[in-house]
Amino acid sequence: MSSLSAAFSLEALDTNPAIRDLIFAHLRENIDRMTSSASTTTPAKHAFETRVAEVKAPKSDINALILDYLMMEGYPKAAANFSKEAKLQSQHDPSIQARQKISQAIHTGNIEVAITALNELNPEILDKDPALHFYLLRLQLVELIRGTNGGNNIIPALEFATHQLGPRAVMSPEFLKDLELTMCLLIFPHESLDPQLAALLHPDLRRQTARQVNEAILMRTTSRREAAIRHLVKMRAWAESSARSKKKDLPDHIELGLNSGDDNDINLDKNSHDPMITT
Repeated sequence: MSSLSAAFSLEALDTNPAIRDLIFAHLRENIDRMTSSASTTTPAKHAFETRVAEVKAPKSDINALILDYLMMEGYPKAAANFSKEAKLQSQHDPSIQARQKISQAIHTGNIEVAITALNELNPEILDKDPALHFYLLRLQLVELIRGTNGGNNIIPALEFATHQLGPRAVMSPEFLKDLELTMCLLIFPHESLDPQLAALLHPDLRRQTARQVNEAILMRTTSRREAAIRHLVKMRAWAESSARSKKKDLPDHIELGLNSGDDNDINLDKNSHDPMITT
């Protein structure tokens, strides 16, 4: 498993006990390393690394972070099994089943199913978030274009863009630009797209949209939009940046304690749509 986020992208997390147990062990190990931030690659440790190596997070706190992550990200079976294994009081979230259904629909490209389920859960979410509604519909358009199979039968995509996205796009220059960019997928061969267009067909767009929708639901049900561990990692990255700006004596590089790749994935923009204090 290359990273914490990659581990939890596995659909088997909620169904395969062997994979689930492996991921739980992986999480405990990496969260413990993240809280200490100690490097083991160099024999001579910086004084800062020596100090933080002495700090160990209680296992109960780590378990609480894991359970919170499973609940917030929408893994009901995994959360129930983990709370039983870790002897934690199970948490009740009436939206978790719906959030899982919506997320799975988005990840598999069934955007119409996701929108219907989201409206059944709470129609005000899309009514009061026109940007989220637009980007869900744009993803639905992308899926329709993906299904044109290289330009065959583009009428459904054109009609959808005209009736569903056109009226919304004229209300915002940003929406209009995104719609025009998306329609370019009907013109150029999908095997030779430039990076900006290729990104629309990449699975990352589904993942990003699924996270945005999950966070919007969480804000309605829990008053916070992300798991506590995400907030913890952002705070830790902010603390390092602040310390470096004040010329504090720190090692040249402090790993987050996660696997390679996660350090660069941290989004510190507090206004970003893109899913910590545990309860």
